[in-house]
Amino acid sequence: MNFVCSALLMVLAGSISASGEENPQQECTFEAQITKTVKLNYLLFLPKDYGEYPQQKWPLILFLHGAGERGNDLNLIKAHGIPKIVEQRENFPFIAVSPQCPKHSWWPVEVEALNALLDDVIERYAVDTKRIYLTGLSMGGYGTWALATAYPERFAAIAPICGGGDPDEACALKDIPVWVFHGAKDAVVSVEESKKMVKALEDCGGDVRFTIYPEADHDSWTETYDNPELYVWFLRHSR
Repeated sequence: MNFVCSALLMVLAGSISASGEENPQQECTFEAQITKTVKLNYLLFLPKDYGEYPQQKWPLILFLHGAGERGNDLNLIKAHGIPKIVEQRENFPFIAVSPQCPKHSWWPVEVEALNALLDDVIERYAVDTKRIYLTGLSMGGYGTWALATAYPERFAAIAPICGGGDPDEACALKDIPVWVFHGAKDAVVSVEESKKMVKALEDCGGDVRFTIYPEADHDSWTETYDNPELYVWFLRHSR
């Protein structure tokens, strides 16, 4: 831990301004290294043939749910997205990790916890680290943008759905394939939120696709996750 005040180094009794008056404030610097504990409950899906070939590595999808599924009941997140899909498709060819956001938090402030979760899953399971994919809906769409821009080196491709992010940070994703989805009639998260991110990516030469469902309101995720082309598109990409 370091603590330095420039005025104290100059004159212990205080510093004098150019006008001859005592300066009531000292310029100080504080530096320390801290650690914190993070905790996320999550659902884990392993492909049907997982473990049959010990040397095989598997692609992984990290899925971030919406605001309505926060809390301590993992059954809530089975209602939409990847946790719903894997219960219907026993031949789903990805490891799927679906964490649950704490009740009074939201995904963009949990990026460090999500990154640590990925580290732990990679250590425990046979993950192909060159084929890690990220997707989420609504609040999870915001989380997808936030996590990917914070740790762009982790992901081979991302698919944010009806979310938004910081356009000033979008160029961090210029080398990552991005497929964005949104409903044109979304009254919860305006399609303009996705448009801003797409434009920012296009302006810095990013590899971005944008699907707008003309008649969809906020639920633009059911059609997206039911579409086999999304998973084919993921698997086309590797870091």
